Amino acid sequence: MDIEKTKRKVREVVWSSLDQTGQAVPPGAHGRIPDFAGAELAAERLAQQDAWRSASVIKTNPDRAQLPVRLRALADGKLLYMAVPKIADIRPFYLLDPANLTAEPADIATGSGAANHAPKVGISEMRPVDLVVCGSVAVNRDGVRIGKGAGYSDIEVALLTEAGLVGPSTILATTVHPLQIVDGPLPESSHDFGLDLIVTPNEVIECRRRQRPTGIYWNSLSAKKIDAIPVLKASSPAA
Repeated sequence: MDIEKTKRKVREVVWSSLDQTGQAVPPGAHGRIPDFAGAELAAERLAQQDAWRSASVIKTNPDRAQLPVRLRALADGKLLYMAVPKIADIRPFYLLDPANLTAEPADIATGSGAANHAPKVGISEMRPVDLVVCGSVAVNRDGVRIGKGAGYSDIEVALLTEAGLVGPSTILATTVHPLQIVDGPLPESSHDFGLDLIVTPNEVIECRRRQRPTGIYWNSLSAKKIDAIPVLKASSPAA
């Protein structure tokens, strides 16, 4: 079966499970990185891990599900990079520096709050990343991850990898609800990154280190996708 078709089926199963059990917050998981009951507890459990304690620089997604992670990072004095939604700027990350915040953390750590209060930075201005915390729709215990289907997290990690800011020592993690953990194998493409750490409100799963993409796999990106992401358009071999 086609990989993307299989991924869509897995997403639908997980989204429906979260909705039917009332674990999506707010109701309506479909089509997004789902916020979930217990996200704050998952963030707290992540913050107890050595990978978190040793990290000085963290990169996260802008989704609501990982808002508790972003708030905890700022509270713990971590330098935080948050992706601009849809990577829709030539400077594709917001810089949230706990030493220089221009608004309260709860206001600045959301997508709209960062847009209003946080500077954007280009990749050349960024520091190496110790820990990436991404949002997920589904994962398995081997560290295979499925996102919502747009591919932004994979592109963000690929951009940072190509720039030497994400490397072998960078830990790739996610926070999810237990219902997002799928038994058995999941489909994955060559451009998908795997996870080192999966954290739920009540469990930490350390995954075996998987082969990581070495950068941007241009042949996996459509011309439309490249054109829609300024930093890709600027660096495309066809540019």
